[in-house]
Amino acid sequence: MKLSLTRHRALGIAMAGISWLAVSSAMAVEITVWCWDPNFNGATMKEAGARYTAAHPDVTFNIVDFAKADLEQKLQAQLASGTTDGLPDIVLIEDYGAQKYLQSFPGSFEALNGAVDYSAFAPYKVELATVNGQTYSLPFDSGVTGYFYRSDLLSAAGYGAADLENITWDKLIEIGKAVKEKTGGTLLPIDPNDAGWLRIMMQSAGSWYFNADGSPNIVGNPVLKASVETYQRILAAGISKPVAGWTEYTGSFTSGDTLSTFTGVWMVGTIKANADQSGKWGIAPLPALDGVAGATNASNLGGSSWYVLSSSAEKAEAVDFLASVWGKDVDFYQKILIGQGALGSLLAAREGDAYKASDDFFGGAPVWQNFSDWLAKIPGVNYGIFTNEADAAVVAQIPAITSGGNVDEIIAAIDAQVRQQIQ
Repeated sequence: MKLSLTRHRALGIAMAGISWLAVSSAMAVEITVWCWDPNFNGATMKEAGARYTAAHPDVTFNIVDFAKADLEQKLQAQLASGTTDGLPDIVLIEDYGAQKYLQSFPGSFEALNGAVDYSAFAPYKVELATVNGQTYSLPFDSGVTGYFYRSDLLSAAGYGAADLENITWDKLIEIGKAVKEKTGGTLLPIDPNDAGWLRIMMQSAGSWYFNADGSPNIVGNPVLKASVETYQRILAAGISKPVAGWTEYTGSFTSGDTLSTFTGVWMVGTIKANADQSGKWGIAPLPALDGVAGATNASNLGGSSWYVLSSSAEKAEAVDFLASVWGKDVDFYQKILIGQGALGSLLAAREGDAYKASDDFFGGAPVWQNFSDWLAKIPGVNYGIFTNEADAAVVAQIPAITSGGNVDEIIAAIDAQVRQQIQ
């Protein structure tokens, strides 16, 4: 019978002459986890914890759900204070913020290289949590992107799935114009206050706002320039309409007011909530940037990973838990895919039945298999520690972008704001 780490320790004490009964309660371990969204991250962690406790009865889990902003504020303040009392054993960190925590608070998180086989995970997820050759996360959910479209409405204009496979943005613009001419339909909703489109386009070609050494990679970055130019061409083509905020954005394409969107895999649940639209949707790979070296049809928007605090009193158990369940249990990933729509980044999970299943809602396509295949192709980039500041600089220039302003001047303004903020 496999014994837990704490049971091994307790047996050692018992062999020294102290009874197991006397030490069992003292040796019981409770792993505290901080996360957000009880219906997604919290629910998946509860399932993982239940599996581990079944094999290690002396290990239980205290899963604390926060609002995401509250968790980040509390973690930041606690780490900055240098006080470890009250920190959890495991914490969920959004991928865009990983480097900021790792570089700002060296020694606060446990490197997991010796416990986790990182070759088993999507490479881009590993790279974003690596500093000086050491990797600190147990990679969790991916924001692998796709192009979601109303197959019934596009087919009315003569376009099918084959016409959307591995195309470029300029080809999509061409399709959008033809659809509008033939049916009057508008292809895309665009939220002018959201810079997610730029992050998607940049990462699809393996580029970011910053170089590997953390210096700005803005002026003179051909991928960023091509992304802004592409966005301007989409707007100028008349194939999009502005929306404000999440509700208006999602309501636009779920109502049929617009016919498609490009975003992360986590949008599947929102779209499928409209049961009357079953069989009327399709998903294609993300369009690629035109004429850009390294351009691909795969990218990412969002995602998060689990981290062990170095100050954890239950560090050994926390690491073993992550490595054994999150790092190896393929059946676990099938369960959270079905239950929470969580697309993990463990590549072996793609071989499970849940991933291979077809989905009638999306025309019988193996949706999860497709997304997991695209996941493996996402270019890795280093998000650095100032992605949020760079996003803010981009948003400040969106009026100039949407009005067709000079791209070089726009990029220079973004660069100037970023450099000022990171001094």
